[in-house]
Amino acid sequence: MAMQRTPLLMSNILDRGAQVAPNEEIVTATESGVRRQTYKQTRDRAHQLAHALAAAGIQVGDRVGTFMWNGSRHLEAYHACAGMGAVLHTLNIRLGEKDLEYIINHAEDKLIFTDPMFIPLLEALKSRLPTVEGYVVLTSEQNMPDCTLENVHCYETFISEHSEEFDWPSLDENTASSMCYTSGTTGNPKGVVYSHRSTVLH
Repeated sequence: MAMQRTPLLMSNILDRGAQVAPNEEIVTATESGVRRQTYKQTRDRAHQLAHALAAAGIQVGDRVGTFMWNGSRHLEAYHACAGMGAVLHTLNIRLGEKDLEYIINHAEDKLIFTDPMFIPLLEALKSRLPTVEGYVVLTSEQNMPDCTLENVHCYETFISEHSEEFDWPSLDENTASSMCYTSGTTGNPKGVVYSHRSTVLH
């Protein structure tokens, strides 16, 4: 058998980091201040999130939108979605209603993760997003804001009851792991898809 035939999959990156450097910290800002957590904790929470996504009906190939700042929860979503075979779709937080409506609908996002501060924009769009089945707000229960979004979940509650061990599926390394859209300066924005292989190599 040839050497190094292991597929280049996103699920291997975080798991490997947690194995070789479990106590190294990831430090990010959140709605309530600085958040510090180790590679091991991040890995465990990504596994919990993968279970929560599966329980919410997310399957291989489904698009999950993220409308949020960079942070540890975004990192968890990035690895959980890709690892389970879904496609993480980063939504540009600087776009207006028209472009966001087009992009979300064109990508057929099923679930959207959002920071609390972006809820008003999603509330303005909610009646025009037919493929979106629910929303997850990136916060704790105590900081969960009131909103008019339907089927809305608090992130920490969303993942809390799930196992820290998810059995990642065996995927082809050319399977889509994430996507984003161009600015659309000369027409409608265009989707750009990244594979597991291209992302691991990057």
